[in-house]
Amino acid sequence: MKKLLYLFLVFFSGVLLAQKNTHVKFAVYNNAIGTDTMFDLYKSSIEKVNVFKTQASLPSHLKKFDYLADHGLIEIKFKKNAGFPDSLSLEMLNEQNNLPKDRPVFIEGYQFNDTTCLVYNDMIGNIELKDTNGQQYIHISTIRN
Repeated sequence: MKKLLYLFLVFFSGVLLAQKNTHVKFAVYNNAIGTDTMFDLYKSSIEKVNVFKTQASLPSHLKKFDYLADHGLIEIKFKKNAGFPDSLSLEMLNEQNNLPKDRPVFIEGYQFNDTTCLVYNDMIGNIELKDTNGQQYIHISTIRN
């Protein structure tokens, strides 16, 4: 009975950790990930915004981000010589937290397996280390307006 209860608790905690936040809309600029609200800070520098409403509508250069496009994906283009946010790789975040650099990272419940992926610092609201099935993973909450 104790084993059954333990298995249920492990499964339930895994389900809770894997919940995707469907209110977050991801945006891509220069092969780095941000959120639509994060880019609000740079409105005057943005030249063009393309909104792709489905995974199927993504152009070939954005197909690698299809796992983020459950509810669409936004592509941002900045004006020439405009300033844009700083980014860092997820493997760098893993190393800073003494984790293997190839360990998946979760952002708002979305699992990022490719830790060479770049994310913008401006979107990071909170970084937590959470233990799942005996391994620690980084879980990032984004800044929301």
